[in-house]
Amino acid sequence: MYYEVRKKNKGFTLLELLIVIAVLAVLAGVLFVALDPAARLQDSRNAKRWTDVSAILSAIKLDQVDNGGSYHANITAMADNTYYQIGEAATGCNDACSNPSVTLQSACVDLLDLIDEGYLADVPIDPNASGKSSSETGYYLYKYDSGQVSVGSCHEELGSNSSVQAIEASR
Repeated sequence: MYYEVRKKNKGFTLLELLIVIAVLAVLAGVLFVALDPAARLQDSRNAKRWTDVSAILSAIKLDQVDNGGSYHANITAMADNTYYQIGEAATGCNDACSNPSVTLQSACVDLLDLIDEGYLADVPIDPNASGKSSSETGYYLYKYDSGQVSVGSCHEELGSNSSVQAIEASR
C-alpha cells in the first residue's frame, strides 16, 4: 500500500488577510468618530499654546538672568498690573482678548529682540487665531507691580474639558 503524504501549508490566505484588514479599518473609523476628533484637535491646539506660553516665559526669564535681573527694556516700559498683547510695537494691537476676558492695551509689547539675542527661535503665534501674525500673536503679557510676569493665551478652547481652562504661566 502506498500512502501519499501531503504536507499541509500553514498560513493565511490573501482573502483572509484582506477581510481582517477591512474589519480593523471599520473598527478604527468607528473609534475615531466616537472619540470626538474636534475635541482632539482643540486639545492639540491648547497643548501648542502651553508650549508657546512656556517658551515665551522662559525666554523672558533667561534674558532677565543674563541682564543681571533686569527685564528687557520693552517689558520694563510696560505699566504695572496691565495686560499687553505680544506683537510688533509699531503696528499697535487689538485690545480684545476673548478667553480669558481681559482688556489689553492698544500698544503691543515687542519681544522681537529676544529672537535677535537667541532666546526665542521666533515669536509664537496662536495656532487657531485667524488673522494673527507677529503683529498680533494672540498671546498676552502681564507685569505685576511686584516684578513678576505672566504670559497667557487669548484663545483657549474647550477641547475634552468640561470648561475652558486658562492657559497662563507666571514666574
